[in-house]
Amino acid sequence: MKKIVGLLCLTVLIFSVSCRDTSEPSKPLIGITSVYKIDEQNNSFSTSVNFAYIQAVVDNGGIPLVLPTISDEEIMQQYVRHLDGLVLIGGDDIPPSAYNEQPHETVKVLPTQRYNFEKKLISLWLSSGKPLLGVCLGMQFTNVVSTGSLIQDIPSQVGTKVKHREYHQVNIDPASSLAKILEATEASVYSNHHQAVKDVGKNLKVIAHSEDGVVEAMERVNGGFGLFVQWHPEQTNDIEHRNAIYGALIRACTVRN
Repeated sequence: MKKIVGLLCLTVLIFSVSCRDTSEPSKPLIGITSVYKIDEQNNSFSTSVNFAYIQAVVDNGGIPLVLPTISDEEIMQQYVRHLDGLVLIGGDDIPPSAYNEQPHETVKVLPTQRYNFEKKLISLWLSSGKPLLGVCLGMQFTNVVSTGSLIQDIPSQVGTKVKHREYHQVNIDPASSLAKILEATEASVYSNHHQAVKDVGKNLKVIAHSEDGVVEAMERVNGGFGLFVQWHPEQTNDIEHRNAIYGALIRACTVRN
């Protein structure tokens, strides 16, 4: 059944690509990863995504396509081939074994199905050089796939000076892509997480911190557009902030087209 669903989604994807109106500039197709849920009581499985991600893509000129957590690598390769950009969304925690650590007591691990899917998809996508936006877990996951590691629990391992499950301030590197996108070197951001980047992965650069030293944003240093933020721009009350970040992704995809 999972393979049938994956093939159906791929068919829709290819059909949408082939049906683009070539008389006008095409809107970029933006893949959005999803949450994989297991209902053990009913022995059922589902995939879903907060509509805020979809709305942010639509409002900035992209065509959103929610990606189910399939296990067929051929389908993943087709995703990479046909999509113009990718948004990696938030979620539960990456297994600490992925970066050679034992789990902290607060860790709530992602379902294996989603972990395996996104690990492979991120690797394939990074190799493609196509535009990528990582949000919250999306930033952490990219860091781990790039051989980095994580702080497993900010309150117990860093402290509670900054509340990372609400609005707070971040300081941005003036020379970074993010500073140019936001036209600012500081921002008030909404986040909801208890983990963060510790050792930075290959080909990634830290470009923002919060007051307690926690890494708040990174960018790619090779390949195409790659921006990773620890907060949720799609859920902020500041629409200009949201549109600046999601708009940057869409513009990067448009340039490639």
